Amino acid sequence: MNKHDNFLVQEFYDEETFTLTYAVWDPQTKDAVVIDSVLNYDHASGAISHESIHELIDFVKKEDLKIHYFLETHAHADHLTGAMVLKKQFPQAKVGIGKNILEVQDVFSEVFNLDIPKDGSQFDELFDDGQVVTAGSLSFKVLFTPGHTPACTSLLFDDAVFTGDALFMPDYGTGRCDFPKGSAEDLYYSISEKLYSLPDETVVYTGHDYQPGGRKLRFSCTIGESKKENIRLKGDTTKEQFVAFRKERDATLSAPKLLLPSIQVNIDGGKLPVSENNGVRYLKIPLKVSDEL
Repeated sequence: MNKHDNFLVQEFYDEETFTLTYAVWDPQTKDAVVIDSVLNYDHASGAISHESIHELIDFVKKEDLKIHYFLETHAHADHLTGAMVLKKQFPQAKVGIGKNILEVQDVFSEVFNLDIPKDGSQFDELFDDGQVVTAGSLSFKVLFTPGHTPACTSLLFDDAVFTGDALFMPDYGTGRCDFPKGSAEDLYYSISEKLYSLPDETVVYTGHDYQPGGRKLRFSCTIGESKKENIRLKGDTTKEQFVAFRKERDATLSAPKLLLPSIQVNIDGGKLPVSENNGVRYLKIPLKVSDEL
Protein backbone atom coordinates (compact mmCIF):
# COMPACT_ATOMS: atom_id res chain seq x y z
CA MET A 1 0.00 0.00 0.00
CA ASN A 2 1.35 3.41 -0.98
CA LYS A 3 0.53 6.47 1.13
CA HIS A 4 0.02 10.03 -0.10
CA ASP A 5 -1.20 13.00 1.90
CA ASN A 6 -4.85 12.72 0.91
CA PHE A 7 -5.20 9.23 -0.52
CA LEU A 8 -3.85 5.70 -0.59
CA VAL A 9 -2.89 3.54 -3.56
CA GLN A 10 -3.02 -0.25 -3.72
CA GLU A 11 -1.55 -2.05 -6.70
CA PHE A 12 -2.65 -5.39 -8.19
CA TYR A 13 -0.31 -7.17 -10.60
CA ASP A 14 -1.39 -9.58 -13.33
CA GLU A 15 1.69 -11.67 -14.14
CA GLU A 16 0.26 -13.05 -17.39
CA THR A 17 -0.01 -9.61 -19.01
CA PHE A 18 2.45 -7.66 -16.81
CA THR A 19 -0.43 -5.26 -16.05
CA LEU A 20 -0.82 -3.04 -13.00
CA THR A 21 -4.32 -2.26 -11.76
CA TYR A 22 -4.67 0.40 -9.08
CA ALA A 23 -7.23 1.24 -6.44
CA VAL A 24 -7.01 4.87 -5.26
CA TRP A 25 -9.05 5.93 -2.24
CA ASP A 26 -9.54 8.47 0.50
CA PRO A 27 -9.06 6.61 3.82
CA GLN A 28 -11.38 9.03 5.61
CA THR A 29 -14.42 8.93 3.32
CA LYS A 30 -13.65 5.61 1.54
CA ASP A 31 -14.37 7.28 -1.83
CA ALA A 32 -12.40 5.40 -4.48
CA VAL A 33 -11.61 4.80 -8.14
CA VAL A 34 -10.09 1.81 -9.93
CA ILE A 35 -7.63 2.27 -12.80
CA ASP A 36 -7.06 -0.29 -15.61
CA SER A 37 -8.75 -3.43 -14.34
CA VAL A 38 -8.05 -6.87 -15.86
CA LEU A 39 -10.38 -9.63 -17.06
CA ASN A 40 -8.38 -12.84 -17.28
CA TYR A 41 -8.38 -14.49 -20.70
CA ASP A 42 -6.65 -17.67 -21.84
CA HIS A 43 -5.68 -17.19 -25.47
CA ALA A 44 -5.27 -20.89 -26.25
CA SER A 45 -8.70 -21.99 -25.01
CA GLY A 46 -10.68 -18.76 -25.22
CA ALA A 47 -11.62 -19.18 -21.56
CA ILE A 48 -12.59 -16.11 -19.56
CA SER A 49 -11.89 -16.24 -15.82
CA HIS A 50 -12.11 -13.79 -12.95
CA GLU A 51 -9.11 -14.26 -10.68
CA SER A 52 -8.04 -10.62 -10.96
CA ILE A 53 -11.64 -9.42 -10.63
CA HIS A 54 -12.19 -11.45 -7.46
CA GLU A 55 -8.94 -10.18 -5.93
CA LEU A 56 -10.04 -6.61 -6.54
CA ILE A 57 -13.60 -7.16 -5.32
CA ASP A 58 -12.35 -8.81 -2.13
CA PHE A 59 -10.09 -5.84 -1.47
CA VAL A 60 -12.84 -3.28 -2.12
CA LYS A 61 -15.19 -5.09 0.25
CA LYS A 62 -12.52 -5.53 2.90
CA GLU A 63 -11.73 -1.80 2.85
CA ASP A 64 -15.43 -0.89 2.48
CA LEU A 65 -14.65 1.35 -0.49
CA LYS A 66 -17.20 3.37 -2.43
CA ILE A 67 -16.20 3.06 -6.07
CA HIS A 68 -17.06 6.12 -8.18
CA TYR A 69 -15.20 5.26 -11.40
CA PHE A 70 -13.59 2.42 -13.28
CA LEU A 71 -11.04 4.37 -15.28
CA GLU A 72 -9.24 3.32 -18.46
CA THR A 73 -5.99 5.01 -19.47
CA HIS A 74 -6.61 3.78 -23.06
CA ALA A 75 -8.03 0.87 -25.05
CA HIS A 76 -5.51 -1.76 -24.07
CA ALA A 77 -3.96 -4.06 -26.67
CA ASP A 78 -2.59 -6.65 -24.25
CA HIS A 79 -5.42 -7.50 -21.87
CA LEU A 80 -9.19 -7.39 -21.66
CA THR A 81 -10.61 -4.76 -19.36
CA GLY A 82 -12.69 -5.97 -16.43
CA ALA A 83 -14.64 -2.70 -16.19
CA MET A 84 -17.98 -4.02 -17.39
CA VAL A 85 -17.82 -7.10 -15.19
CA LEU A 86 -16.94 -4.95 -12.20
CA LYS A 87 -19.74 -2.51 -13.01
CA LYS A 88 -22.24 -5.33 -12.50
CA GLN A 89 -20.91 -5.69 -8.95
CA PHE A 90 -20.74 -1.94 -8.34
CA PRO A 91 -23.50 -0.45 -10.51
CA GLN A 92 -23.14 3.01 -9.01
CA ALA A 93 -19.66 3.35 -10.53
CA LYS A 94 -19.09 4.92 -13.94
CA VAL A 95 -16.69 3.76 -16.64
CA GLY A 96 -14.57 6.66 -17.86
CA ILE A 97 -12.00 7.12 -20.64
CA GLY A 98 -10.52 9.97 -22.69
CA LYS A 99 -12.71 11.21 -25.52
CA ASN A 100 -10.10 10.34 -28.15
CA ILE A 101 -11.29 6.76 -27.83
CA LEU A 102 -13.53 7.73 -30.76
CA GLU A 103 -10.45 7.73 -33.03
CA VAL A 104 -9.53 4.23 -31.92
CA GLN A 105 -13.10 3.00 -32.35
CA ASP A 106 -13.17 4.41 -35.86
CA VAL A 107 -9.95 2.64 -36.89
CA PHE A 108 -10.49 -0.74 -35.29
CA SER A 109 -14.19 -1.12 -36.01
CA GLU A 110 -13.05 -1.17 -39.65
CA VAL A 111 -10.21 -3.61 -38.95
CA PHE A 112 -12.61 -6.08 -37.32
CA ASN A 113 -15.68 -5.10 -39.37
CA LEU A 114 -17.54 -4.53 -36.11
CA ASP A 115 -21.07 -3.17 -35.98
CA ILE A 116 -20.63 -1.08 -32.85
CA PRO A 117 -21.38 2.56 -31.98
CA LYS A 118 -18.38 4.77 -32.74
CA ASP A 119 -19.48 7.66 -30.55
CA GLY A 120 -18.09 6.42 -27.24
CA SER A 121 -21.56 5.69 -25.90
CA GLN A 122 -20.32 2.35 -24.49
CA PHE A 123 -18.63 4.39 -21.76
CA ASP A 124 -20.40 6.40 -19.09
CA GLU A 125 -18.10 9.42 -19.39
CA LEU A 126 -15.65 10.69 -22.01
CA PHE A 127 -13.05 13.04 -20.53
CA ASP A 128 -11.52 16.17 -22.06
CA ASP A 129 -7.87 17.12 -21.84
CA GLY A 130 -7.28 19.18 -18.70
CA GLN A 131 -10.65 18.27 -17.20
CA VAL A 132 -10.78 17.97 -13.41
CA VAL A 133 -13.02 15.09 -12.38
CA THR A 134 -14.54 14.71 -8.92
CA ALA A 135 -15.04 11.29 -7.36
CA GLY A 136 -16.54 11.99 -3.97
CA SER A 137 -13.76 13.54 -1.89
CA LEU A 138 -11.18 12.56 -4.52
CA SER A 139 -10.38 14.55 -7.63
CA PHE A 140 -8.01 14.05 -10.52
CA LYS A 141 -6.90 15.93 -13.61
CA VAL A 142 -7.07 14.34 -17.04
CA LEU A 143 -3.89 14.71 -19.11
CA PHE A 144 -4.04 13.54 -22.71
CA THR A 145 -0.73 11.79 -23.40
CA PRO A 146 -1.10 10.31 -26.91
CA GLY A 147 1.60 8.49 -28.84
CA HIS A 148 1.24 4.86 -27.82
CA THR A 149 -2.32 5.27 -29.06
CA PRO A 150 -4.18 8.49 -29.90
CA ALA A 151 -6.47 7.94 -26.93
CA CYS A 152 -3.88 7.51 -24.18
CA THR A 153 -4.61 9.47 -21.02
CA SER A 154 -2.65 9.99 -17.81
CA LEU A 155 -4.47 10.69 -14.56
CA LEU A 156 -3.04 13.19 -12.08
CA PHE A 157 -4.04 12.89 -8.41
CA ASP A 158 -2.27 15.68 -6.50
CA ASP A 159 1.33 14.40 -6.30
CA ALA A 160 0.80 11.14 -8.21
CA VAL A 161 0.28 10.47 -11.90
CA PHE A 162 -0.91 7.21 -13.45
CA THR A 163 0.70 7.08 -16.88
CA GLY A 164 -0.78 3.94 -18.44
CA ASP A 165 1.43 2.85 -21.34
CA ALA A 166 3.04 6.25 -21.99
CA LEU A 167 5.86 6.22 -19.42
CA PHE A 168 7.28 3.07 -17.83
CA MET A 169 9.94 2.45 -15.20
CA PRO A 170 13.27 4.15 -16.00
CA ASP A 171 15.01 0.85 -16.87
CA TYR A 172 12.34 -0.01 -19.47
CA GLY A 173 11.51 3.35 -21.00
CA THR A 174 8.27 4.16 -22.78
CA GLY A 175 5.38 2.57 -24.63
CA ARG A 176 5.68 1.48 -28.25
CA CYS A 177 4.21 3.70 -30.96
CA ASP A 178 3.56 1.38 -33.92
CA PHE A 179 -0.16 0.75 -33.46
CA PRO A 180 -2.56 2.44 -35.92
CA LYS A 181 -2.42 6.22 -35.36
CA GLY A 182 0.38 5.79 -32.86
CA SER A 183 3.08 8.43 -33.09
CA ALA A 184 6.58 8.62 -31.63
CA GLU A 185 6.49 12.37 -32.17
CA ASP A 186 3.28 12.65 -30.17
CA LEU A 187 4.66 10.48 -27.38
CA TYR A 188 7.78 12.61 -27.16
CA TYR A 189 5.64 15.70 -26.68
CA SER A 190 3.35 13.92 -24.20
CA ILE A 191 6.27 12.94 -21.99
CA SER A 192 8.76 15.78 -22.41
CA GLU A 193 6.26 18.63 -22.40
CA LYS A 194 3.39 17.32 -20.28
CA LEU A 195 4.64 14.67 -17.86
CA TYR A 196 8.12 16.08 -17.40
CA SER A 197 6.65 19.50 -16.65
CA LEU A 198 5.14 18.09 -13.44
CA PRO A 199 7.09 18.64 -10.20
CA ASP A 200 10.08 16.31 -9.89
CA GLU A 201 8.66 14.77 -6.71
CA THR A 202 5.47 13.64 -8.48
CA VAL A 203 5.14 9.87 -8.15
CA VAL A 204 4.71 7.96 -11.41
CA TYR A 205 2.58 4.80 -11.34
CA THR A 206 3.07 2.77 -14.52
CA GLY A 207 0.53 0.66 -16.38
CA HIS A 208 2.91 -2.27 -16.85
CA ASP A 209 6.16 -3.60 -15.51
CA TYR A 210 8.01 -6.05 -17.75
CA GLN A 211 10.73 -6.68 -15.14
CA PRO A 212 13.75 -6.32 -17.44
CA GLY A 213 16.65 -8.60 -16.53
CA GLY A 214 14.35 -10.62 -14.31
CA ARG A 215 14.34 -7.99 -11.56
CA LYS A 216 11.59 -7.83 -8.96
CA LEU A 217 8.36 -5.97 -9.63
CA ARG A 218 8.62 -2.18 -9.67
CA PHE A 219 5.74 0.07 -10.63
CA SER A 220 6.54 3.52 -9.24
CA CYS A 221 9.28 6.09 -9.46
CA THR A 222 9.26 9.90 -9.60
CA ILE A 223 9.20 12.35 -12.48
CA GLY A 224 12.65 13.53 -11.36
CA GLU A 225 14.04 9.98 -11.47
CA SER A 226 12.60 9.40 -14.91
CA LYS A 227 14.05 12.66 -16.26
CA LYS A 228 17.49 11.60 -15.03
CA GLU A 229 17.43 7.84 -15.62
CA ASN A 230 14.83 6.79 -18.22
CA ILE A 231 16.79 4.79 -20.76
CA ARG A 232 14.64 5.97 -23.69
CA LEU A 233 13.62 9.52 -22.86
CA LYS A 234 15.54 11.62 -20.34
CA GLY A 235 14.93 15.27 -19.69
CA ASP A 236 17.59 16.23 -22.24
CA THR A 237 16.75 13.65 -24.93
CA THR A 238 15.97 15.32 -28.25
CA LYS A 239 12.90 14.56 -30.29
CA GLU A 240 15.08 13.29 -33.13
CA GLN A 241 16.88 10.85 -30.83
CA PHE A 242 13.68 9.51 -29.34
CA VAL A 243 11.78 9.19 -32.62
CA ALA A 244 14.71 7.42 -34.29
CA PHE A 245 14.97 4.94 -31.42
CA ARG A 246 11.24 4.22 -31.25
CA LYS A 247 10.90 3.65 -34.98
CA GLU A 248 13.91 1.32 -35.06
CA ARG A 249 12.85 -0.55 -31.93
CA ASP A 250 9.16 -0.82 -32.80
CA ALA A 251 9.99 -2.33 -36.21
CA THR A 252 11.43 -5.35 -34.37
CA LEU A 253 8.48 -5.94 -32.02
CA SER A 254 5.89 -8.66 -32.44
CA ALA A 255 2.22 -7.90 -31.92
CA PRO A 256 1.04 -8.36 -28.32
CA LYS A 257 -0.25 -11.88 -27.72
CA LEU A 258 -3.74 -10.68 -26.80
CA LEU A 259 -3.94 -7.86 -29.35
CA LEU A 260 -6.84 -9.23 -31.39
CA PRO A 261 -9.20 -10.19 -28.57
CA SER A 262 -8.29 -7.20 -26.42
CA ILE A 263 -8.85 -4.43 -28.92
CA GLN A 264 -12.22 -5.58 -30.19
CA VAL A 265 -13.54 -5.99 -26.64
CA ASN A 266 -11.96 -2.87 -25.17
CA ILE A 267 -13.08 -0.40 -27.85
CA ASP A 268 -16.61 -1.59 -27.10
CA GLY A 269 -16.27 -0.57 -23.47
CA GLY A 270 -15.33 -4.04 -22.27
CA LYS A 271 -18.52 -5.68 -23.50
CA LEU A 272 -18.12 -9.29 -24.55
CA PRO A 273 -19.75 -10.38 -27.83
CA VAL A 274 -23.34 -11.53 -27.51
CA SER A 275 -24.06 -15.26 -27.58
CA GLU A 276 -24.98 -16.71 -30.94
CA ASN A 277 -27.79 -19.22 -31.55
CA ASN A 278 -25.68 -22.06 -30.13
CA GLY A 279 -25.13 -20.19 -26.88
CA VAL A 280 -21.45 -19.48 -27.60
CA ARG A 281 -19.74 -16.09 -27.86
CA TYR A 282 -17.21 -15.52 -30.63
CA LEU A 283 -14.37 -13.07 -31.24
CA LYS A 284 -13.06 -12.28 -34.72
CA ILE A 285 -9.57 -13.00 -36.05
CA PRO A 286 -8.69 -11.13 -39.24
CA LEU A 287 -6.64 -13.30 -41.61
CA LYS A 288 -3.85 -11.97 -43.80
CA VAL A 289 -3.75 -14.38 -46.73
CA SER A 290 -0.98 -14.17 -49.29
CA ASP A 291 -1.88 -14.63 -52.95
CA GLU A 292 1.20 -16.78 -53.40
CA LEU A 293 1.09 -20.54 -52.87
